[in-house]
Amino acid sequence: MIRRRTAVAALASPLLLTGCGGGAEATERREPSRRPAPAPAHPTSTRPAPRGIPGLGPRRYAEIPARCTQAVVVTGRGRNSPHCTVVLHRRTPDGWQAGPAWPAHNALHGWSDHHTSGDLRSPLGVYTLSDAGGRLPDPGSRLPYHHSGGFRSPGTGFRGEPLEGSFDYVVAIDYNRRPGTSPLDWTRPLGPERGGGVWLHVDHGGPTHGCVSVAKAHMKTLLRTLDPHRHPVVAMGYADWLAH
Repeated sequence: MIRRRTAVAALASPLLLTGCGGGAEATERREPSRRPAPAPAHPTSTRPAPRGIPGLGPRRYAEIPARCTQAVVVTGRGRNSPHCTVVLHRRTPDGWQAGPAWPAHNALHGWSDHHTSGDLRSPLGVYTLSDAGGRLPDPGSRLPYHHSGGFRSPGTGFRGEPLEGSFDYVVAIDYNRRPGTSPLDWTRPLGPERGGGVWLHVDHGGPTHGCVSVAKAHMKTLLRTLDPHRHPVVAMGYADWLAH
């Protein structure tokens, strides 16, 4: 009996060793290859890109300081046209938000990229808005307001319209002037030949010498809205130039 059991054990031993190794090898062959599960895709944001300022191309938009959150855009009908539209834009978390469009006038002969005194063109460009004033008392301006009888506008305009009241309210455009002073300060950093005294002021019903004019009610809105803490600017020019 002892010899028989030994013989059976001897015969069984190779089968067990082969079964263990062979079983593992067979199992590995039968099972399909397991590829790693793909990583979950990151959710795509559906939030729209912040809105820019309509009508302003990349070059003009790049001229607006990053800290500016109020922009008055003056869009002329053409290079030689005295007619334009004024829109106040406010920067929000979702981008720039446009206010209503106001009809306005610019200089008699349109626009210039090298404004000079007496050329009857408004200067193209993006300029800060730092100071205000007028013949009438302060209506609630957030910009520093200089009230003075020196804001006189006697005579008539190019179409024979009276100019009286045109300077009741003004906002100085910082072209060839010293910011932080009254609009009546005639300091001209670029020299007197480059003109100056370019303002936003009350419309008198016709073209200007170089300023931009809107209705008195809209001037009050600008004075009560433009906030020095929001670093307001004006971007002004004819539509094709602004679009660059």
